[in-house]
Amino acid sequence: MKAEIVSKTLSKWGEGPLWFNGRVYYVDIEGHQIRSFDPSSGEEQVWEVGERIGFVIPRENGGFIMGGDNGLAFFDPESGAKTAIVDPEPDKKPDNRFNDGKCDPKGRLWAGTISTVKKEGDATLYRLDTALELTAQFPNVTNSNGLCWTKDGGTFYYIDTPSKKVRAFDYNLESGDISNERIAIDTAALEGSPDGMTIDENDNVWIAFCRGGCVRCFDPKTGEILETIGVPTGCPTSCAFGGERFETLYITSGRLADAEEEEAGMLFSVNPGVKGLPAVAFAG
Repeated sequence: MKAEIVSKTLSKWGEGPLWFNGRVYYVDIEGHQIRSFDPSSGEEQVWEVGERIGFVIPRENGGFIMGGDNGLAFFDPESGAKTAIVDPEPDKKPDNRFNDGKCDPKGRLWAGTISTVKKEGDATLYRLDTALELTAQFPNVTNSNGLCWTKDGGTFYYIDTPSKKVRAFDYNLESGDISNERIAIDTAALEGSPDGMTIDENDNVWIAFCRGGCVRCFDPKTGEILETIGVPTGCPTSCAFGGERFETLYITSGRLADAEEEEAGMLFSVNPGVKGLPAVAFAG
């Protein structure tokens, strides 16, 4: 099974896709942009944000919440205005920025930082509650990346890319607390590095493998590979289910400086024969 190009334009480093109100929203980290794609019309829309941006998520109250070089902020797509929320690492860690982020089933934001100079253990996974209180939840990571929750919200999966492992935690939906850390999937023997991640209706996880040219589906209970989706570029970065019935898997990609493939940086899609779960908006 192979993914096909759906976008007309490329990103320097596409990331963080999600489906909302009939469109795929994602970011171009190095292009400093929020982007959206309407599969029904092929229309593409771009917002300039003036900084590297790791993720964008819709808010229940309208607009978006984003994370990037300057911490967390609200973003108004109509005016282009940003309203700062908090930056937890501005002075002590100038080489860090926010990377991947998603909301739990209750609408709390989970987002982590990345050490852009690859300083081991210098980044942190944070939780932003709906009252805008930010707390560190899992420190000593290097490249905070893929996140997802099981359908019942009882298990949280998380990737720190250089570890090449998917961690699992018990998740308390009422408090937002994590516990009982364990390794669900070890990808050390596989080509590429685990990057962005999503989950399907059967609680199997789909992981984009940067420099691996594919998205792999795993049973996190056993670690078994269930499916491999070929992507015609070396650096698929993340994936998310969308479409009317969440039957389509959308895949972002990045473009390395020496990339030879014309497809590098494009948005791709494939129908893998399974449905995904809807994204959750930020409730704050």
